[in-house]
Amino acid sequence: MRFSRGFFPTLKEAPAEAEVVSHKLMVRSGMIRRLAAGVYTLLPLGLRVQRKVEQILREELNRSGAQEVFLPTLNPAELWRKTGRWEIYGKELIRLKDRHEREFCLGPTHEEVITDLVAREVRSYRDLPLNLYQIQTKFRDEIRPRFGVMRGREFTMKDGYSFDRDETGAEQSYEEMVQAYTRIFRRCGLKFSAVEADSGAIGGSFSHEFMVMADTGEEAITVCNSCGYAANVEKSPVSLKLPENEGGELEKVHTPGAHSIEEVSEFFSLPPYRMVKTLLYIADGEPVAAMIPGHRELNETKLKNTLDAVDIELADAETVEQLTNSEVGFAGPVGLLGVQIVADTSIENCGGLVVGANQTDYHYTGAREGCDFTVSKFADLTVAQEGDACPGCEAGLSIKRGIEVGHVFKLGCKYSESLDATYQDESGETHTIVMGCYGIGVGRTVAAAIEQNHDEDGIIWPTPIAPYHVDIIPVRVDDETMEICDGLYNSLESAGLDVALDDRDERPGVKFKDADLIGFPYKAVVGPRGLKEGKIELKSRKTGETLLVAINEAASFLNNLVTEEMESIG
Repeated sequence: MRFSRGFFPTLKEAPAEAEVVSHKLMVRSGMIRRLAAGVYTLLPLGLRVQRKVEQILREELNRSGAQEVFLPTLNPAELWRKTGRWEIYGKELIRLKDRHEREFCLGPTHEEVITDLVAREVRSYRDLPLNLYQIQTKFRDEIRPRFGVMRGREFTMKDGYSFDRDETGAEQSYEEMVQAYTRIFRRCGLKFSAVEADSGAIGGSFSHEFMVMADTGEEAITVCNSCGYAANVEKSPVSLKLPENEGGELEKVHTPGAHSIEEVSEFFSLPPYRMVKTLLYIADGEPVAAMIPGHRELNETKLKNTLDAVDIELADAETVEQLTNSEVGFAGPVGLLGVQIVADTSIENCGGLVVGANQTDYHYTGAREGCDFTVSKFADLTVAQEGDACPGCEAGLSIKRGIEVGHVFKLGCKYSESLDATYQDESGETHTIVMGCYGIGVGRTVAAAIEQNHDEDGIIWPTPIAPYHVDIIPVRVDDETMEICDGLYNSLESAGLDVALDDRDERPGVKFKDADLIGFPYKAVVGPRGLKEGKIELKSRKTGETLLVAINEAASFLNNLVTEEMESIG
């Protein structure tokens, strides 16, 4: 592609709303433009990168035996009602009605549609196993779209679904997809890790997230450097052991102005682990009190799973006052009526606890679980922290940051039971199909690659997904220089490389800055100093290494460089 004919609108400054590196650089390099909050237009450079990621996806998924389909974006509400997700998915589900008042949604994912298709077509064990995937636009009404294409309301996703006769077959399909995803992200040139994760609104019994490691990642990950265990903090189990607490009698104490754990701890001159937070939530319309040690944070995902709730939200100040007859900051389990109490396992059988007294400016000391208050359910409810014991080997965990780019789920029979997806075995007996589902955020993968590969000058693309492998930069746009540039351009294209030629009548500095901003892996600079010696200057964007190569050898030299790098990554 010649710059003079291209649509590469680069910018010197990033828009004010751009918070993360990938968003800033995708806008500045002319990859995307914002249409509305969470809705972006892909420009030619951005689309080229996305198409390269999609091509890698197709090659590896087809290699694994999966087959590509294309499912409707418009989903009838009745399918979603059969699985219960019409209500569960909440406000993120974009709903609409047609002229006949029939309800639909714009598909945020396609478990219902694909399962309905298989339920209609699969009859026999001979039709299984089956693995189908698509690459398609998805829609989710995010409460706060942000980070450019990282968290949008309209985005491109690869979603795939496996259908097996039994758990053994489903386990094999799951492992095949884990291996396929590993090859995909490796071929994209990314540093990544597969971590245990919560299944969320998709459901199912088990899942892994594929995380691209980046300091700017929005997800926290627990990692064990001893045994290799890794999990999203939402999933990472915590086995918290509190030091033995002193006993003592229950006593109400006036604690004026002490709202926070720090203030109460200072008031009593006691360590924070002796304090207990009682946090009030509304779970599926019912009040719930969650108790955790004062020095830890509540994990809302664990709480939601413990309650088997569809929706939970922190109670507002008015609700807290109605339930406790006190201001926020003084809720406690003693005498709390009409509210289910769940607690972290570390609190079971503990005494000597300091808890809110459900009265403004008062706390209880000496509270004992099982004596002064009753807990309906104990569970792991806290967020994993740096130094917590690894569930695999008990070594200390580290906390790292990552960007979720892929997610694989063991669904079991959650959807096939709801939508009557069955098959008959050799003896004619009917069985429910066992499913798995597998997603990759295509746009997120592109953004994650930038988060992991950039410097102060711009993007440093991994060669396999770069929009163009080589940018040819003529220092002067004269006949002699352009003849050499055209020859190199044609030779590299004939060799199968993706080549850009910056034939604009611009200052060399502008061309160099744009080349670094866009992130072409290699620059081929054709200038008067090199031409005096019959040479072209080749520069690697990643290493900064510069070489002078004879004009007649430049094409084969660059072709070998790019080919070797692609092979080493793939």
